[in-house]
Amino acid sequence: MASASSTFKFLSLLAALFAVVEMAISGDPDILSDFVAPLNLTTVDGTFFTFTGMRALVGAPPASAFKVSKASAAEFPALIGQSVSYAVLQFPAGTTNPPHTHPRSAELLFLVDGSLQVGFVDTTNNLFTQTLQSGDMFIFPKGLVHFQYNADSQNSALAISAFGSASAGTVSLPTTLFATSIDDNILAKAFKTDVATVQALKAGLKP
Repeated sequence: MASASSTFKFLSLLAALFAVVEMAISGDPDILSDFVAPLNLTTVDGTFFTFTGMRALVGAPPASAFKVSKASAAEFPALIGQSVSYAVLQFPAGTTNPPHTHPRSAELLFLVDGSLQVGFVDTTNNLFTQTLQSGDMFIFPKGLVHFQYNADSQNSALAISAFGSASAGTVSLPTTLFATSIDDNILAKAFKTDVATVQALKAGLKP
């Protein structure tokens, strides 16, 4: 028969394991209610849980430039506390979604139409790439730098991304590095180049 001490240790270990698993699978902090409604909302009905922002994509002409349509907490408040969000990515021929990260979530991409070159870099600087065809899925681990590129010069591509957070966040590397106020000398030293090259890169990001 197990002693009280060994039983306590087992239960403590079990509780710790559950806590680790919960931290590993959870995204946003848990809420203490079924859902979170804005304080100024007097009536909650099915409309609150419905997002119609993607209707504009149905039957619309193809995008002329890379475009992301989001359904995150900012656009769809019913997602607050639900640890999920979506994005629709439209890739005209030859366009790219530049290297970026999502600091609060992994991204599961489903390619609806076309083909895409995708990839991410892990923390040991290994690059993992793949060419996706319609119907394929690809996972970008949480927080890692990744990209998507439609190398087809004739056809567009359409993808849907799911996130394990209502607000995954997006940090675009080109924008963060070259469209903010980081000193040109710092960037030149970091990239082992000169200030003129840095300034040319910054000029290229201006609308």
